[in-house]
Amino acid sequence: MLRKFALALAAATTLAAPATAQESDSLTVGMSGGYFPFTFVRQDELQGFEVDAMNAVGEEARLDISFETMSFSGLIGALQAGRIDTIANQITITPEREEMFVFTQPYVIDGAQVVTKKGNDAIGGVEDLRGKTVAVNLGSNFEQLLRDLPFADEIEIKTYESNIEQDTALGRVDAFVMDRVSSAQVIQESPLPLQLAGQPFSEIRNALPFRDTEAGRAMRDRVDAALTTLKENGTLAEISRKWFDSDITTTE
Repeated sequence: MLRKFALALAAATTLAAPATAQESDSLTVGMSGGYFPFTFVRQDELQGFEVDAMNAVGEEARLDISFETMSFSGLIGALQAGRIDTIANQITITPEREEMFVFTQPYVIDGAQVVTKKGNDAIGGVEDLRGKTVAVNLGSNFEQLLRDLPFADEIEIKTYESNIEQDTALGRVDAFVMDRVSSAQVIQESPLPLQLAGQPFSEIRNALPFRDTEAGRAMRDRVDAALTTLKENGTLAEISRKWFDSDITTTE
């Protein structure tokens, strides 16, 4: 009787093993699909730097990558709830986020950039935002960067789900703050009359967050090892040059 039970248990364990392995070999990646050129939809196809980078990670780490798109403001909650495994949408490492998640190494080094309507030379950088209305994407770290400024109480901050570029071009707000790489690409690709205002005022390091659980840390380590290889063999730099004509994955 005991021998039969042991055999049955062994058989059940053997049958269950492929399902466990399959689960651990898949990675569901959340992104907005509305943050050109990192993640966007064109002709019904999800594409961008983040998509290419995560597909390269999947190939290197032997992970089956799937993508889930949703509003940017909902990504953090989706990760906390376990509906996705990580977020590839230029998530900046901040002390607040490090309390919630474990991060891979940074794979994009960027800076916070002020952008104004073309011809608005009254704003030449972050110091000139006193008394101005400034737009940021809801849920982004740029709101906190503005609130950390010593003159933050002199800035009216408006949060948007989208269209911060359009409202700035139309004069509904005085400026918006976004990462410099995306800002430069928007100005280059969009017909909207926009311009960069001064230099970036804060360096930001973007990485992939995972839940702080045993499984989450294990997957973080697996993805992090893939990122190291992709940096060393030049794959990440090649993907970066495809989308930005420069390598934004390093400070060198």
